[in-house]
Amino acid sequence: MSDPRTAPDPPSPEAITEAVPPPAKAADARAAAAAFVESLDPPPSPSAVQDLLLLASELVTNAVRHAGAVTALAFGADEKALYVQVADPSPDRPRRRVPDMTGAAGGFGWPLVLKLARKVTVRNHMGQGKIISATMAR
Repeated sequence: MSDPRTAPDPPSPEAITEAVPPPAKAADARAAAAAFVESLDPPPSPSAVQDLLLLASELVTNAVRHAGAVTALAFGADEKALYVQVADPSPDRPRRRVPDMTGAAGGFGWPLVLKLARKVTVRNHMGQGKIISATMAR
């Protein structure tokens, strides 16, 4: 996995092929991710599908929890990778926090995103929030 602070540009717009309605909760993101991978031929490996569902779920959970909403969710694929992009209204960048072992304050999501993805980029979104793009092996 590359260092997300020095990762190259996000996936090209051609790789992102399916935008879905912004989800209000993680379960909606998982359902959208599952529907997306069902359309792929050849299908990704079962472990890649599980990882994509978890990655989409964590990105959406973080956006809802820390930015108040998801403004866009999109998926893409090519022969070697799966892509997910989540936009939210906050310009604040994700940051690592010490995980709260009681579960009250979280701190597990962003490290999990960085572990699951081969590449993660965060960029401004037209001065109104940010887009997080994650690339993972297919």
